[in-house]
Amino acid sequence: MTNNNQEALISVRNLKKYFPTKAGDLKAVDNISFDIKKGETLGLVGESGCGKSTAGRAIIRLHEPTAGEIYLEGKNIMEYKGLKEMRLMRQEMQIVFQDPYSSLNPRMTTFDLIAEPLRVNKLTNNQAELEKKVYKMMETVGLARRLAGSFPHELDGGRRQRIGIARALILQPKFLVLDEPVSALDVSIQAQILNLMDQLQDEFGLTYLFISHDLSVVRHISDRIAVMYLGQIVELGTYDRIFENPLHPYTRALLSAIPIPKVGVKRERIFLEGDVPSPVNPPEGCRFAGRCKYCMEICKTTPVELREIEPGHFVACHLYNDIKFAQSVEFPEEQMKLI
Repeated sequence: MTNNNQEALISVRNLKKYFPTKAGDLKAVDNISFDIKKGETLGLVGESGCGKSTAGRAIIRLHEPTAGEIYLEGKNIMEYKGLKEMRLMRQEMQIVFQDPYSSLNPRMTTFDLIAEPLRVNKLTNNQAELEKKVYKMMETVGLARRLAGSFPHELDGGRRQRIGIARALILQPKFLVLDEPVSALDVSIQAQILNLMDQLQDEFGLTYLFISHDLSVVRHISDRIAVMYLGQIVELGTYDRIFENPLHPYTRALLSAIPIPKVGVKRERIFLEGDVPSPVNPPEGCRFAGRCKYCMEICKTTPVELREIEPGHFVACHLYNDIKFAQSVEFPEEQMKLI
């Protein structure tokens, strides 16, 4: 977590999101805290089912949080109740979904899809002003004006995702949750969308929470990275420290799985044994203990919290209770130089 709260656009404190089931509460997000500074991109990574998408949706209250506090420029948005307050909040915080096809109304044209947020929030006075704003946004995200009358099924994945981005930006928000925005796209289209997001961030001063399971993509776009496992953040730091000196055993395993784009070059792969524990009945101590080869007795019985091991680098692991030991732990250099 950044210590400079004055620069933080988003501050999340002790956020929880539980879903009731017959077996008990499913703890999808369980007590996470972090800040995102203005103009920054925080990458949130982890394997499928770890709760990263739920966290993103809870932050903008698409999923109503079970507990916790969420601050937007110092204002606790958990206190917003009325329709007017929620609409104003929605103008500041938007989301781009993973699947650009299922997130768009198939009965609406490109023009109407982009214009809908303006109409719902009554932010235009007449049709001429509406058309001017929509066509300008289409140009901004790289959509030709001739596509204004096209329906989603008539467009490819890249253009559909550009519509989703245009819908999110048309309200001029300050914060965007990007929920795996390129995972459903071809590799060549992924690069176009990622470059577009970089350009838009510079142009509009946007702040991103970029959610993905693909570490190579996250490294391309993120300033800092948070690694999530079974509803909790296990490591948080700048992208260079996460890649050059990963501390948590789970982070190391994730990094070892990144393919190396060199013929004949191999990296020692770290294979995790055992199954992911149930989020309904998570372990009493560290949630990664059952899959960790460094597991100690304390790991099985005592919960662990994020600790700052070096400036701006946080890790939740009992191995680092001894600071001197923590400073001596390094990921093998011959592996990291190939990432």
